Amino acid sequence: MTPPSPSQALGGSLLAAAAVAAALVPSFAGDYVVGNLGFRMLEYAALAQAWNLLAGYGGLVALGSGAFIGIGMYGTAKLTLGAGFPLIPALLVGGALAALFALIVSPALFRLRGLYFVIATLVLAEALQIWMFNWNGLGGSDGLFMTNAAPSPSERYYLALAIVAATTLLLAIILRTRLGISLRAIRDNEDAAAQMGLWTFRTKLWAFMIMAFVMGVIGGLQADYLGKIEPGGAFSLQWTVDIVTIAIIGGMGTLWGPLVGSLFVIWLGERLANHPETHVAITGAILILVIRFAPYGIWGLLIRLKDEASGRRRRSRLA
Repeated sequence: MTPPSPSQALGGSLLAAAAVAAALVPSFAGDYVVGNLGFRMLEYAALAQAWNLLAGYGGLVALGSGAFIGIGMYGTAKLTLGAGFPLIPALLVGGALAALFALIVSPALFRLRGLYFVIATLVLAEALQIWMFNWNGLGGSDGLFMTNAAPSPSERYYLALAIVAATTLLLAIILRTRLGISLRAIRDNEDAAAQMGLWTFRTKLWAFMIMAFVMGVIGGLQADYLGKIEPGGAFSLQWTVDIVTIAIIGGMGTLWGPLVGSLFVIWLGERLANHPETHVAITGAILILVIRFAPYGIWGLLIRLKDEASGRRRRSRLA
């Protein structure tokens, strides 16, 4: 096994420190910081991390995140309301339903590549939204009200933290397995990967289902947080916009990027909450600058600056 690179060692140390710091937040922060701001940072970190697996490491840019989040929201709501499931089992089943949906649609989606795949995933979420608006089986346009007892802000925060930690750990493990190597090979050249004997469909399917499962679980937690769900919010395109923005700004194709991106983007949104137009303009400008000058995002830029500083110190010692 190859030893970890300096950037991997730094990332591992920071990840452990960040996990400890995040776990201590409820002990000194108020309910708003814990149950609202902190919770949103964590849920978007998990969503961006899941999307990063497929898009950042597999090169499959899917814009249908709302489909899996919405399925998780409705699945969790129905299980807690109709079947009396406790929250955590309902979250897991909601995630499983989202993964099952990904399995069902994958044969058709994976026949498409490039822009056609991107558009197809976008249409998928929009089609589900329209269907849910017109189907009265789950409340139609009125949606559903969550009548079960909601967890406290700190309990909700710790649930989101556990999901982020599990997702990040799973991604770190996957990247060191054959699945992770195969995903990066597909990202670089899918035809060449297939000619080398990789089962490209199976590789993409696993990544797609893992992404869908995590998004479904987060969707269920979001449903419990809101207390009411309706198709316009559950399957909204805004989910995809926020997830993609966070992943790109933080750093696609990096383990730490989605975590850093969520922290930065949610903090920026909170600071500019009273100036929505300014918020959109500044976020858009940052996104353009990152794409142009820092393709691996904030985290990639930090690693590059650290490596350059280390190189200068080595050269000064040798001089």
